Order: sequence, then C-alpha cells, then structure tokens
Amino acid sequence: MVYLKINRKERRLALASAVAYTAHEEAVVSRGHRVKRVELPIVVSDEVESVSKTSELVSLLEKVGLKEELERVYDGVKRNSGQSRLRGRSYRERVGPLVVVTNDRGVGRTAQSIPGVEVARVDSLNVLQLAPGGVPGRLTLWTESSLTALPPLQNDNDGEEES
Repeated sequence: MVYLKINRKERRLALASAVAYTAHEEAVVSRGHRVKRVELPIVVSDEVESVSKTSELVSLLEKVGLKEELERVYDGVKRNSGQSRLRGRSYRERVGPLVVVTNDRGVGRTAQSIPGVEVARVDSLNVLQLAPGGVPGRLTLWTESSLTALPPLQNDNDGEEES
C-alpha cells in the first residue's frame, strides 16, 4: 500500500469531516451499515475498555442495538478463490463497527475475534479507520472519555505567531 504525505491542514480537515460523518445517519446507512432505532453518535461508558471476553463484547453490542449489524458482518466472511488465495488473501470480510477508546485495557484483543470490528485509540485515530475505502460514515462507538480526549481538529492559526 502506498502512502502519500499530506499537508497538515488538509489531513486535519479530512479527519474532522470523517469524525463528523460518524454522527450522520444517512452516510452511515448508505455505507451499508444496518442501524435501526439507534441514535448516532453511539456513546458508551468507559467500562467497555476493560472488556476481556468476546461474548461480553458481543452482548454489549447487541444491547446497544447492533444485532443486525453483527449478523451482516458475520455473514459477510467469504472465501476468495484463485490467485488471491494463493497469495495469502484467503478471506474477505466486511467492515463493521469501530470502537474508539482512550486506553485499550483488553478490548482490542477481545475484538480481534469478531470479523470486521476494530478498536482504535483516540490519539492514533486516522482517516483510513474512520472512512475505509475513502467513503466516510463508518459506524463508530465512542467511549465517554474518548470524546473529551479527541484532539482539537481545527486550529485557527496552526502554529503561526500573531503579529
């Protein structure tokens, strides 16, 4: 994968718009996520960070109202055929919910067992996680402390001195 260097202001603006799109219901639904009767953005307590069992995380996601989304992700695991399988890309899976935390105290390891579910720390959040494939509107669960720890995405002067 090729990464290009992007201007700081442009990268911040892209991150800010990707974060804003996580609360936009039409964008989330148009990306293919199944959310019904769920108010966006989804904010959960900080206890999610210390979940240590996959079954606990699945039951928590179902309580939040993402049971259909989990079914969509589980049904989306497909086996590739041909050259891609020979080159080590045996399975293709759908992109599911992203859980944004401040401190990963075990939930990252727990979420590895659920296909499509990712856990990201708020200080290392990037556009590729919030808008996979360049399409904004990924279904995102925020912890309470991650919303307060979100870095300032736009700065008026950007390091320039006032005169």
